[in-house]
Parts: sequence; structure tokens; C-alpha cells
Amino acid sequence: MSECTHDCSSCGENCSSRQGESLLASPNSQSNIKKVIGVVSGKGGVGKSFVTSLLAVFAQRNGYKTAVLDADITGPSIPKAFGITQKADAVEEGILPAETKTGIKIMSVNLLLEDEKQPVVWRGPVIAGAVTQFWQDVIWGDVDYMFVDMPPGTGDVPLTVFQSIPLDGIIVVTSPQELVSMIVEKAVKMAELMNVKILGIVENMSYFKCPCCGETVNIYGESAIDVIAAEYGIQVLGKLPVEPEAAKQMDNGVIELYNKTDFDGVAQKIFG
Repeated sequence: MSECTHDCSSCGENCSSRQGESLLASPNSQSNIKKVIGVVSGKGGVGKSFVTSLLAVFAQRNGYKTAVLDADITGPSIPKAFGITQKADAVEEGILPAETKTGIKIMSVNLLLEDEKQPVVWRGPVIAGAVTQFWQDVIWGDVDYMFVDMPPGTGDVPLTVFQSIPLDGIIVVTSPQELVSMIVEKAVKMAELMNVKILGIVENMSYFKCPCCGETVNIYGESAIDVIAAEYGIQVLGKLPVEPEAAKQMDNGVIELYNKTDFDGVAQKIFG
């Protein structure tokens, strides 16, 4: 083995002394994106896409030009939440995102598949590459806030997003179960390792309010999110209730009609 000259241009990419290079990808030349916020979770089923959708809805309502990049390639749910059925169009300069009824720009793999029910059976690197293409090849235009709905866990796609997209921060979504609280720490630690700012934690399905008597019931047990947040010095952005009507709006593609006040506190801490 030859002695290291500290000239990285003369050595292979497997050289242990090679200096780290930025992996950030440039967006499409016709994209002007001001802030990018990733939405992550330690595991699936905690309402990450629900929180992503609400963030986009509230940002758009408050006058911001908003977009959602659906990076959950194997489990895309953003188009359904907004009732989008049309396919994305391609032009010479890139791919045009779909737009919701209120003007939120959306890109998801379901907008490219001939049949949205067709499973995406791709290996990790291919999936990660598709996410990078959504950032580079889509003509996003002027966007004040882009929200990236990531797949759960700490695998290839979250790693690719952390490395290739210039995130202004992430929001971690969790639920009260002790197991989920344990797993969310993995997502927090991954963000710390990647030097990505954690904007805060949202606890979804935190409680249920009886529609008859108004009593609050912790159906998943007592929350531990305040303890975890304090341990890592992270802000708790809010605790959202179990709300069947909201789930119905997601399923029916009309999440833009959501007007309950439970999310107002979360939105205020993010958008000011």
C-alpha cells in the first residue's frame, strides 16, 4: 500500500484517509425551495403521513407555497390523503408534480405507476435513487416549505435523504406505547449522527376524548415522550388525540378539509 499523500484526487474511494465529500444533490434548475423539513418515525403505523399532510395543509392555509415529497416509496399514502389520482407529467426539463385542490405540490411514486396498487418491489439502493430523482428531476418551482414524508425506520431512504437533500430539520412522529418510545430514540440518535437538526417531536394517538362525556382516556397508557424529549433536549411540539374523523378524511382524500384545533399548537411552533 502506498503512503497517503493527503491528495484525495489521487486515491480510490475506498481509501480510509479520503476526505469526506458533500453528497448534497442539487434540485432541478427551475426549483427554488426555501425550507425543507423531513418527517420521520422509528416505526410504521404511528401517523407519520397524517402529520406530514397536516403540516402541508396548515402551511398552505397560512399563505406559504407548499410541497410534499413522498419518500415512502414502498408505502406511498400522500396522493390518497389528498385525493390525487392523475399521473405526473414529464416535459423536456423534468417532471411536473401534481397539485392538490388548494395548490399543494405533490410528488410520489404512485403518480408514476400505471396501477397505483402495483407493489414497488425494488432493492434499497434503487428506492433511495428514486427519492434523489424526486429532488433533482421534479420541477418544483417556488416553494416556501417542502415536507419530506420518509419511510419508517433508519434504513437506506432516511440515510439518503439526510445525506443528499439539504434538510433544515426533521420532525419525529411517535405514539405513546413504550415500545414505540424506545424505537423513536433510534431515529433521534440517527439524526444526531448525521448532524441533522431535530425540530421537535409530535406524539400522535396520545389520548382519546369521549364524544359523549368529554373524558380523556389514555388508551395506549401513559405517555413517556416528555421524558425522552427532556433526555435529548428536544421540544415536544404537541400531543394529538385519536380522531376517527381525521382518519376518515385521510381515507377519503379530503385531508385539506381538516379544521380541528388540536393541530394549531404544533403548527404555531413550526411556522410561528
